[in-house]
Amino acid sequence: MNFTRWSARLPGTQRRTAALRAARRSAGPAPSATSADGRPREEGRPDAAPGAPDAADAGAAERTPGAERTPGPEQTPDAEREPAAGRASKAGREVPAARAEAAPDAPADGRDVPRSLDALSVHELLGQVPAPFVIVRGPEHRVAYVNDAYAAAFGVRSCGGPAREVLPELVELGLLPLMDQVLRSAKPRTVKARRTGHGDRVGYYTFTCAPIDLGPRAQRPDGRRRPGRGRDSRANERGVLVFAAEVTDQVESTERLRASEARQRAAAVTLQRSLLPQELEQPDDLRVAATYQPGGEDAAVGGDWYDVITLGAGRTALVIGDVMGRGVRAAAVMGQLRTAVRAYARLDLPPHEVLQLLDGLAAEIDSSQIATCVYAVHDPSEGRLSYASAGHLPILVREADGTVHRAEEPTGPPLGTGGWLHTSGSVPFGEGGTAVLYTDGLVERRDADIDEGVAALERAFAGSSGPPEIICDRLQRAMGITADHDDDLAILVFQHPARTGGDAELFRNAALELLGGTEAAPRARAFASGVLTSWRFPRELHDLGVLAASELVANSLQHGTPPMRLRLRRTDRRLIVEVTDGDDHLPRRRRAEPADESGRGIAIVATIASSWGTRRTPGGGKAVWCEFALPTGPPATGRA
Repeated sequence: MNFTRWSARLPGTQRRTAALRAARRSAGPAPSATSADGRPREEGRPDAAPGAPDAADAGAAERTPGAERTPGPEQTPDAEREPAAGRASKAGREVPAARAEAAPDAPADGRDVPRSLDALSVHELLGQVPAPFVIVRGPEHRVAYVNDAYAAAFGVRSCGGPAREVLPELVELGLLPLMDQVLRSAKPRTVKARRTGHGDRVGYYTFTCAPIDLGPRAQRPDGRRRPGRGRDSRANERGVLVFAAEVTDQVESTERLRASEARQRAAAVTLQRSLLPQELEQPDDLRVAATYQPGGEDAAVGGDWYDVITLGAGRTALVIGDVMGRGVRAAAVMGQLRTAVRAYARLDLPPHEVLQLLDGLAAEIDSSQIATCVYAVHDPSEGRLSYASAGHLPILVREADGTVHRAEEPTGPPLGTGGWLHTSGSVPFGEGGTAVLYTDGLVERRDADIDEGVAALERAFAGSSGPPEIICDRLQRAMGITADHDDDLAILVFQHPARTGGDAELFRNAALELLGGTEAAPRARAFASGVLTSWRFPRELHDLGVLAASELVANSLQHGTPPMRLRLRRTDRRLIVEVTDGDDHLPRRRRAEPADESGRGIAIVATIASSWGTRRTPGGGKAVWCEFALPTGPPATGRA
């Protein structure tokens, strides 16, 4: 029998088996998988003749002293014969004994067979875990095992002692009470991103405490198990596995991201505040106050804005808007819209025409951005507030008797949508009235409808009194606005105070209907002279006012149509002269040639007045006005 081939099935001879199989593959196909008598045969084992002894018996005979046997040529194929010297040398080698269990076949490429998972010890498995962890047992949390990664991160720790003494880092982090909870509830617990370390190695770790079963409880010397209490009275001893995952890189990355976001937010807030009015214009007839509050630290800056624009002739434009979105982009769009509003306001257009122009501009600036806006104009001579809204929240108006109502209609879609013709509306706003414009950050809440917020603001506004600055603060407190509010907001409050006593003498109005033809001009001059005299204006200002009234009336009589009207108005800071007529053609200043007989009236008015302007009136027609600044100091004595 060929002991070389027989021993290839024994452990320890894999290399010879691999070499034999490689030679067979190179020689040709493998022999049939069944023996001559129909029984299955093992690969690499020749068929045995009938009645031949089993290979194991032959191996036993070979191991018997003096029973050396040489295989004959009929038992060994020609391809597997070896030189006599080789057979003699192999015969002298010791054949290892067969194990009781069958050995697994070795891989064909000669690699070593890996050890099975069951063959590895617990220490070998735990020692290969790269993350730090420690195992404690019992209610005292005595340290049972500390792996190398834990020792490298927190220092070498000895086993056997309680965690309170052996693991000071866990005591510092307050994990011992957590470990008690895990041991009692048998549920894992986690604390995230705690800063700790050993020596110069300091970092952030997330600790997870998980309950584990440590097997049978330790026995006393007399053989009895140590008693336990409560849940620990079971046969198996329980412990806690404290697993530490280093998250230093994640924490530092998060801190860098937060710092970057804070810088971007600071830049956006700076840009936002720089684009808002640094100081509100204070009209003669209104008291105005506004406030802007960005969202909390976790909220990005939005596009809320407001503005107050004096239009001339005592009229004032009040604007508030909100650009949808967050960040620098929204603030930049807001700045462009605010600049455009001021430019369009100088044209002294009706509110709906200003919004119509803004709608087209918003689509050109950024088609993906939309904005809401309210544009209102206050005219003290008429005692009304005209306005137009582009998808914005309603204006709240409180009358002198305390009644609050909403100016809701008309309204249109937000700016930037296009294809909509905006319209204007108006509400009474006389002396003693107060109004508030606001953005959605003041009234919108995630858990309530926005109409409920507007109703709450309406109730708060009804109970708020005092100057506009005080009302702004009271409305914020009433609506629960704090420093960490999740949205930015803007509030604009304006009042038309009632004038009494000496203040009433500083705000006067006078008007004259211009009837007839050219004979109305001398009546207008006489009327202006008498009114300005009664108001005790200085002589120079008196003469300038009469001259301006005469030129404006002459221009209206020559180029306008009835009805015509002259209106004089004074405030504590200026004199206003205004003439209205039924023609909607706006005059403009031009240079008159020496031979021209007309065209000099507007040029004269523009030269002597502080400012002048024109506008179309709501009912059709136009108004031409001019202003004169009053001198400072005590009023001068009137003309004799």
